[in-house]
Amino acid sequence: MQPMNSGQFRPAPLPPTTARRAVDGGSALVSEAVARVMGGRSKGADAPALPRDPAPSRTAYRMSRLWLTPSFRFFMRRMAPVLGVAACVALWFADADHRQTFADNYGAIKREVQNRPEFMVKLMAVDGVSDGLAQAVRDVAHVEFPISSFELDLAGMMERIEELDAVADVGLRVRAGGILQVDVTERVPAFVWRGPNGLELLDHAGHRVAQIDSRLEFPNLPLVAGEGANMMIKEAASILRVSGPILPRLRGLIRIGERRWDIVLDHGQTILLPEQNPIGALAQVIALDQAQDLLDRDVTHVDLRNPSRPTLRLTEIAHDDMRKIKGLELGVSFQ
Repeated sequence: MQPMNSGQFRPAPLPPTTARRAVDGGSALVSEAVARVMGGRSKGADAPALPRDPAPSRTAYRMSRLWLTPSFRFFMRRMAPVLGVAACVALWFADADHRQTFADNYGAIKREVQNRPEFMVKLMAVDGVSDGLAQAVRDVAHVEFPISSFELDLAGMMERIEELDAVADVGLRVRAGGILQVDVTERVPAFVWRGPNGLELLDHAGHRVAQIDSRLEFPNLPLVAGEGANMMIKEAASILRVSGPILPRLRGLIRIGERRWDIVLDHGQTILLPEQNPIGALAQVIALDQAQDLLDRDVTHVDLRNPSRPTLRLTEIAHDDMRKIKGLELGVSFQ
C-alpha cells in the first residue's frame, strides 16, 4: 500500500456566496430599486420597454375634437388646397413682369387659334329676299372678308339688319366652308299709305316696308290715307274684305280725325262710316245698293256717322231736279 499525499486532501471549494435578500424594512426597498436600475443599465437595449400611457395629451385631444367637426374637415380637405393654390397664383401675378408675360403669351395663343383656316369666314350669302334688299343687308352688315368667326359680332349685325323696314325676321349662322349665312324674311307690301312723309308701303300689320315715289308703282294695292291710318291697318283690311261687291269701284280709305273711316269710290262718291261698328254700317249700304241700286244714283255722300239717322247727299243736278219736283207739287214754276 502506497502512502497518501497530503495534497489529495484539499477541501472542496465553497459555492459562491449569494447576497442575502432583505425582505423587510425600508433599506430592503431601496436596495431592490437600486438593483433594478443597475440591472437595467447592464442589460441595455435588451431590457423590455415600459408600457406607454394610453391617455392622449391635451393638444392631441383638442385636435381630435376639432377634426370631428364637419366644417373643419371640409375646409381642410377642400378649401385649404384651393386657397393655397390661389395664394401661390396671386403671389406670382403680383409681379408686373409676370403679368405682362402672361398677357403676351395668352394673346399670341388666342390669335393663333382664331386665325386658323377652319375658323375663317370668306363669303356672305343672303337668301329669301329681293336683290335690292339683299344689297341693303350687305351694306348694313358691313363685314370685310376674310374675317375670323370669333371676331364676328352676330348680335350687333342682327340688330342692324332688323332695323331695315323691309325685314320681318332675320337669322345668322356660320355655315361650313367659311360662309356667313343670312336668312331674311321680307315683309310683303299690302297697302299704300299716303301719310305725312309721302307715299309709303305697309304690310298687313301696318309696319312700314319702303318709301315709294308714285302710286303707279303699285297700282294693285289698296290706298289708305290720313294721319293714324297706319295704326288701324287691320281694321282697314276688315273693311276691304266686307266691301267685296263694291271693291272694283273702291279707290281708297281715308282716316278722319284718327277716329273713323271714309270709303272713297269712283264717280266722286264717298261713304262716311261711323266710329263704332263701321263694318256693320258698310254692310247696310251694300244691302241697299244691291236692293235699290243706291250707289248707281246721283248720290255723292252716304252719311252713316249716325247709324240711327243715315243721310244722303245728292249731286247739284239731282238737287235741282228735286227742287223742281217739289215746286211742281206745290204749284211753283222755276224759270
